[in-house]
Amino acid sequence: MTRKAIFITGGGSGIGRATARHFAAQGWFVGIADVNAQGVDETAALLPDGASSRHVMDVRDRDQWRAALADFAAASGGRLDVLFNNAGIGTGGQLIDMPPEEADRLIAINFGGVVNGIYAALPLLRATPGATILNTGSASGFYGVGGLAIYSATKFAVRGLTEALDIEFAKHGIKVRSLMPGFIDTPLLDQVSADSNEPARNRLSANGYEIVPVERVAEAAWDAVHGDRVHVTVGKMAKRLARLARWFPGLIVKQSKKVDGLGE
Repeated sequence: MTRKAIFITGGGSGIGRATARHFAAQGWFVGIADVNAQGVDETAALLPDGASSRHVMDVRDRDQWRAALADFAAASGGRLDVLFNNAGIGTGGQLIDMPPEEADRLIAINFGGVVNGIYAALPLLRATPGATILNTGSASGFYGVGGLAIYSATKFAVRGLTEALDIEFAKHGIKVRSLMPGFIDTPLLDQVSADSNEPARNRLSANGYEIVPVERVAEAAWDAVHGDRVHVTVGKMAKRLARLARWFPGLIVKQSKKVDGLGE
């Protein structure tokens, strides 16, 4: 098989599904990986015949990573042009209200899963000229967000890993990139937190925040893979937060404390 190939975690919904559709439309072979078997099948049904392979796996499990990538390589002809570490969860709420076990789960999936994937995929990436690692970060990786402390911490970790490995892996011919989106129109926004019974989507809309369609994130993923920027922001809020975090971090703190009910 000579066509390019991408392996996408969290491919059963949201950003992963939209990205699978976008890359498949450009003639790529797509490995769809997710812990949700039904989601994997639903995404595969949206792609052209013969354009995908299905992989039900948990990114926290290194043995499952190795097995899934071995199956993917057999289907892709040994190619892995892009590893898209996209799987993640978005549990929110005040840290004081979050059980430690939930914090552990966030860290294990959002950051540990990325590390596991990179270790498992390195042999295939090194064997594929011009390969790229793409990680899903977040605008909350530019400055910590109250009510999303652990989530923000995992995205800071993804950001730091991306920057460091883009330097380390340059000599191996592997680019490392990240997507830094704001609020995206995915099922994560339908969740409620410990301090509110209202879905995040409703609260964000009521306060005038932009909710970006997943198709725009998929387009940004394509641009990230083919571009030169290490971090690709998605949406107006992410771009604004990146600028403020760099030049006016005090403004972020002041406004965030007001939102969190701590400021005057």
